[in-house]
Amino acid sequence: MKIAVLADIHANFEALQTVAGHVERWQPDYVAVAGDVVNRGPRSPECLRFVQHKQHADGWQVVRGNHEDYVIQWDSPDAATSGPKFEIFKLAYWTFEQLNGNVDALRAMPFQLSLPAPDGSEFRVVHASMINNRTGIFPFTTDEKLRQKITAPNQPPPAVLAVGHTHIPLVRHIDGTLVVNAGSVGLPFDGDTRAAYAQLTWRQGRWAAKIIRLDYDRDRAEQDYVK
Repeated sequence: MKIAVLADIHANFEALQTVAGHVERWQPDYVAVAGDVVNRGPRSPECLRFVQHKQHADGWQVVRGNHEDYVIQWDSPDAATSGPKFEIFKLAYWTFEQLNGNVDALRAMPFQLSLPAPDGSEFRVVHASMINNRTGIFPFTTDEKLRQKITAPNQPPPAVLAVGHTHIPLVRHIDGTLVVNAGSVGLPFDGDTRAAYAQLTWRQGRWAAKIIRLDYDRDRAEQDYVK
């Protein structure tokens, strides 16, 4: 079994196209997108439509990230379009306007998903951690904190927990759980500007994880920011 995990596309359409092409050639059994498809970047509508197409055509599955929440919050009669809060979240408001105020697809995204492993164990995907979609898992996260971030009430730790949010890739084992941070497709924070995603392969009764880094046309992507 092979599973690809993408995260934090952040409206970078060029990076998404490159990663999606690589994923398609790898031919995984499942593709999971761990949130933050939209916002921060310039091409939220295109990225959302592409991911939706992949959901319908190829069975991609998507969870909601904090940036989906930031955009959804503007779909309210009480949302203020001025003042301190607006200044903090005005980029999300711009994304909301790009989507013509239609956030139904974002709201429909679940906060977590589970994929079946060959041995019957759970492969779980969330955006940041089991705490919420804003509390991330970093390379410097201590074992004590990590244990808190991979568990939730009435949910035992999964065999695999795949996340994003921090934009920093990570592969780590703790107490029988493989924790994988897929990094960021569109906006890496680890000093490597290449797009990132995670490949997980079930072989000989266990999971193996690999972080893939891909060059893409950054000049063309940067032009999207200028337009």
